Amino acid sequence: MSKEKIILGIDPGTTIMGFGLIKVVGKTMQFLQLNELDLKKYDDHYLKLKLIFERTIELIETHHPDEIAIEAPFFGKNVQSMLKLGRAQGVAMAAGLSREVPITEYSPKKIKMAITGNGNASKEQVAKMLQSTLGLKTLPKNLDATDGLAAAVCHFYNEGRVEVGKSYSGWASFVKQNSLPTSKGGAKNNPIVDLRKNK
Repeated sequence: MSKEKIILGIDPGTTIMGFGLIKVVGKTMQFLQLNELDLKKYDDHYLKLKLIFERTIELIETHHPDEIAIEAPFFGKNVQSMLKLGRAQGVAMAAGLSREVPITEYSPKKIKMAITGNGNASKEQVAKMLQSTLGLKTLPKNLDATDGLAAAVCHFYNEGRVEVGKSYSGWASFVKQNSLPTSKGGAKNNPIVDLRKNK
């Protein structure tokens, strides 16, 4: 019997957060959903972050994804934009980590390469390739949703490959990979405190 799993892909943003879900059965994938969280009408940055966190939790509790693939912010010239994008990605990751869903990050270039074979492909080219691959009848007006779906499909294509991006299986894994090294050259002296309630 083929093992089934669900992958949630997220394209984080403080204006629009795009997301898509695919179901994997054996070596085939099926489209489940793509949508977006529109945050344009909110002025408060912290409220936007709260909404991103809550929507991600809601997606996890509704669809029970086995894994999350998230687009990593690209390095732009605008530091303020980078900071906001990083925060948006961080709260989406925190939501996944709080529910112990493994997370893998992919650069925009890596996602475009996986979907179209061209790391410099446009959003439109990525959307069209997804439409063709997954048999989507229509494409959304905003392509942030297809960017989220693209992250999930990229994760499916990269499964089993080593060095696909940064992966975290939970809080302990995240802390271990992102701890500052101690004077002895390792993070092992930093205590990891597990704040989760016992299930």
